Amino acid sequence: MDKSELAARVKDAAFLEGDFILRSGQHSKFYIDKYLFSADPIILAEFGKRFAEHADDAELIAGPELGAVGLAASTAMACGKPFVIVRKAEKDYGTSKLIEGPSVEGKKVLLVEDIGTTAGAALGAAKTLTEAGATVVKMVFAVDRLQGARENVESAGFTFAALLNKDDMGI
Repeated sequence: MDKSELAARVKDAAFLEGDFILRSGQHSKFYIDKYLFSADPIILAEFGKRFAEHADDAELIAGPELGAVGLAASTAMACGKPFVIVRKAEKDYGTSKLIEGPSVEGKKVLLVEDIGTTAGAALGAAKTLTEAGATVVKMVFAVDRLQGARENVESAGFTFAALLNKDDMGI
């Protein structure tokens, strides 16, 4: 599937119009529901394949909970590398880990994320990974809303990429 077909499929599956408050606190007249596109096996597999093209320098794939877990899993399957889940906060039971999966210490990590608005969740996950001894080699977003994610990621010293942006989707 080419980029324009993927953009159309994502828009058809996940584009909503209305009044929304985004994770960043910003108000928006549109919303791209990551759960709708990542629940579609064809879209999920295609994103995994495309994210995997960015995994050459990485030893592990990471996805912040909850939205990017499916994307990280599909990427891991596409490139044959293990993945980890980065929690937003420690759970108060079990192992209380912030990072679930294999150890990230000393590893190069590709961080995959669903929607980029300001990149707050991705930057939080990158901080957690870095504090655990990993090197985040790149952050790749499924969709960039073109509202500051690139600038925030790059100003934090990370490499940014996006598979699609709102313009690709005709938004």
